[in-house]
Amino acid sequence: MKPITTTQDLVALCDRLKSAEFVTVDTEFLRDNSYYSKLCLIQIADDDGAAAIDPLAEGIDLSPFFDLMANEKVMKVLHACRQDLEIFVNMVGTLPTPIFDTQVAAMVCGFGDSVGYETLVNKLAGGQLDKSARYTDWSNRPLSDAQLSYALGDVTFLRTIYRKLKHELEKTGRESWVEEELAPLKDTALYTVVPENAWLRLKVRTNKPRFLGILKCLAEWREIEAQNRDIPRNRVAKDETLFEIAAHPPKDTKQLDRIRGVPNGFSRSRAGKSLMDALHKGLKLPESDLPKLAKAKPRPATPPMADLLKVLLKIKCEQAKVATRMVASAQELEAWAAEPNKTDLRAFHGWRNDIFGKDAYKLMHGNLALTANRGSIEVVELEEE
Repeated sequence: MKPITTTQDLVALCDRLKSAEFVTVDTEFLRDNSYYSKLCLIQIADDDGAAAIDPLAEGIDLSPFFDLMANEKVMKVLHACRQDLEIFVNMVGTLPTPIFDTQVAAMVCGFGDSVGYETLVNKLAGGQLDKSARYTDWSNRPLSDAQLSYALGDVTFLRTIYRKLKHELEKTGRESWVEEELAPLKDTALYTVVPENAWLRLKVRTNKPRFLGILKCLAEWREIEAQNRDIPRNRVAKDETLFEIAAHPPKDTKQLDRIRGVPNGFSRSRAGKSLMDALHKGLKLPESDLPKLAKAKPRPATPPMADLLKVLLKIKCEQAKVATRMVASAQELEAWAAEPNKTDLRAFHGWRNDIFGKDAYKLMHGNLALTANRGSIEVVELEEE
């Protein structure tokens, strides 16, 4: 068992696969020591076989593979595809199309929230995954037969899983439900971090505008450094270091070197000078340009009605064989219970309204009740007065 390591062999594989109805795809990657995920292996399969592609092989050109991913005549089947899609966006700036995510489809088909691949292998493909290579360093070469066999299992079982889920979706008329859930994943902006917005990822404990202005500039500096050098953010500077600099801005490079978390001599480096530039930018921001965070309101106690709505949601989703997360979140139900006149909930639209929304409205307005019957909870519709 050998992976594809030459452009010639990759061209031959992709020429064959472009006539397939669908291909199953998975990737192995590392991100421990880099900003961007390092693609280490690509697995791909169709009805006629499976192959592993070595993106680290010297001289290999992955263009034929990416061309296949862009071929709209071939469905690309992945499981929990967000991280795989991020790799494609970072490497070529585009997403595979069309795509089918078996995790999303499984939630629509009643397999629960965020169902794992192993569960689907067991239940739909009647198989057993080999876990022996789960924690492999996929960047090491050569890869053993055991490692390759483990990796290919992620696309071979996927063929059966795809067919069975697709059949179930067609039988129940729920194909559009999957498309609706996949729509946000098709926006390339989802997979990129805009440096000027990097500060929003930080968990700050104060909403002082000047502190936030400096922090915004420092976080933007760190994000650009991490992207340009392809190293993790915390290797550039830890969050705590940015907080300390923003809270107690050093007046010069000597004071910068005294801050805990800043390496000795850092201020004399190129990165140190650019950090000081970012700090000065934050200090000079006009008052009108300083970011402002709304003061967090104390979270009110969960209304008892929210608990009833959650029970109803569970009952209705079990009856419809769809994951509760697909219909409404706990936060949405709590917000609605606190403000019964809210009408902007997704549960009130389309198929979600048919499954849950209309009955939830009746429950909120006293036209539906939950009652216990021999150890189970039943939904009882009440007559309007």
